[in-house]
This record gives sequence, structure tokens and C-alpha cells, in this order.
Amino acid sequence: MIERFETKQVNIGGVPVGGGSPVAIQSMNNTDTRDVKATLAQINELKNAGCDITRVAILNMEAAQALAEITKNSPLPVVADIHFDYRLALESIRNGAAKIRINPGNIGGIDRVKAVADLAKERNIPIRVGVNSGSIGKDMLEKYGGVNADSLSQSALSSIRILEDCGFDDIVVSMKSSDPVLTIESYRLLRKEVPYPFHVGVTEAGTLREGIIRSSVGIGALLSEGIGDTIRVSLTDEPKEEVYAGISILRALGLRSGGMRLVSCPTCGRTQVPLIEVAKEVESRIRDLPYDMTVAVMGCAVNGPGEAREADVGIAGGVDEFLLFKKGEPICKVPKESAVDALMNAIEEMNQK
Repeated sequence: MIERFETKQVNIGGVPVGGGSPVAIQSMNNTDTRDVKATLAQINELKNAGCDITRVAILNMEAAQALAEITKNSPLPVVADIHFDYRLALESIRNGAAKIRINPGNIGGIDRVKAVADLAKERNIPIRVGVNSGSIGKDMLEKYGGVNADSLSQSALSSIRILEDCGFDDIVVSMKSSDPVLTIESYRLLRKEVPYPFHVGVTEAGTLREGIIRSSVGIGALLSEGIGDTIRVSLTDEPKEEVYAGISILRALGLRSGGMRLVSCPTCGRTQVPLIEVAKEVESRIRDLPYDMTVAVMGCAVNGPGEAREADVGIAGGVDEFLLFKKGEPICKVPKESAVDALMNAIEEMNQK
């Protein structure tokens, strides 16, 4: 059992973050926010994948105004991502944003930051202070000798103090780098300084394969230490893939239960069925199912029902065929061509009882 650090709880459109609440999964729309129909379609897709919170880019006033229709019809809390123009933050708050993400150091003077903080406080929505390794100010870089955990964490702390000086403390903090180790070190330092919930992720992590690996290292290490209240797996891929990856990370750490889980063995010389393609097909077909089950795809009798006996249902390869089993007990043999369909039928039958 992972012991999580206690943090202040904030409410993001009905989703509690921090204060011991479950770790929330976030993604970010890659649609043009001005295209309300496309944005809502993608938000619904994210919701169905298991996302808790989404974020949209607010590039101009038209996008901020489109938030009114988006937030009215969205099944998820919508966070507005703002850079440089404080007026976009104000308009986004007025149009229903559940949270705004800003860097207080780049939207103007303290009077403009205070205007945003005052309206956010009036509407009871949090502000996420977002700092990454590319947005560290020159003063911090000079003071701490370049991009490192000290300059990144102190940049975040400086932004936090600006909001606190404005009388605002409904804060979420993020510090991201494409370097997982730098990300880990930065959060470890700041955890000692502030009580606010942390949004954790590795930015610019890469495409699906590499991005999941880098994100799992950075996010997983921090969560295993009890650091992190909400996460995003940043991938150069469809946003729903970020959600699937985030769910897998949380399940692997025991921080989220339920849902479909696949266990499958590595191939070896004993394997006499197309195990890799079968496992991939099963993974694709089960991940959106609304059941709480463990499904096994095993290569041979050695790694079959015995090793996967804890699985609810599974298939194990033979000579050009598979054995279907439930709870470690053999049920029947099926041809390799129909093995996946037989497995899917068994899953559905078990959940109709």
C-alpha cells in the first residue's frame, strides 16, 4: 500500500484533487477549441476511455468564447490553458472553465495576475501553476546554474508566491521536463515547500512506445513515493491513448482498481501459435469493456492455466490451437483462428450471470 502525502484538496468541476482523493487522470484535446462539435466529440471519447479531466488550448478570444458551449455540454471538467494574455483567462473563467492553467510570470504585471486570481476566487475555481524546463526565467537560470531541479522547483515556488500574495491559495502545481529524472528530482524538492496538490507528468515524452516508457518512469516513481494527485501521460498520439496509459500506470501501482486487465507471457521456442498478434487483438478488444476482470493470453501449457490461474478467464496455446480456461480450469480447445472470438464470448457470458 502506497502512503500518499497529504495535500490541500481542490475541486475541479466536481472532481476532487488532493486531500487523499483518488489520483485523477487528465488529457488534453488536440482539436481546435473554436470547433465546438469536434472538441465535444473528442471529450466524449476521452470520457469513455476513463478520463477524469480534460484541458483545451485557448489561443484567442474566439476560443475562450467557444468555452461557453463546450463547458455547458461537456461530460468532463474542462481546464482552460492560457499563455501570455490575462484577458483570455478572464473570459475563460466567465465561460465556465473548471480550472485555468497559467504561468503567472508571463501574463503581465501583478495587477493582471490579481485580476485573474480574484475572478477565479469569486467563481471558486482552482488555478494550476504550470512551469516546465523551457519556461524557466533568466534570473532563475543564472541563480541556479541552468536548467536543473533547483531552478525548476524555485520557478514554480516563485509563481506560487505570486498567487499567494494575491490572496489566492486554491492552487495546483506542475513542473514538467522531458527528462524523467529531472522531473522526479524537482517534485521531490518542492514537496517539502508547499501543501498544494501536484499535477504530475513528463512533458514532450514522445510517441506511443517511447512516451509511455518515459512517462511510466517519471510518473510511476513519484506516485510510488506518494507524490502526485493528478497525472497526464503526454504522448504524440491520440489523446485517448494518454488515458489508457495513465490508467495502466495507476493500476500497476495499486492506485486504481477495476476495469479490464490483460496478462500475457513473452514468446519463446515452445510457442506454436501466433501469440503476439493474438495478445494485441485481445488487448484492443477488451480495453473499453465495462467489466472488472483479469484476462490471460498465454503461449503454451507451461505458462498456461497453472501460471495464470488467478486470471478470471484466458487462453493458452497448443499445437495450432488454444485451450480456453476459467479460473485455472480447462474448458475446451478451440482453433487458433477462432480463439479470440471464443475468449470474447466467454467474457460476455461470465458477465451476463
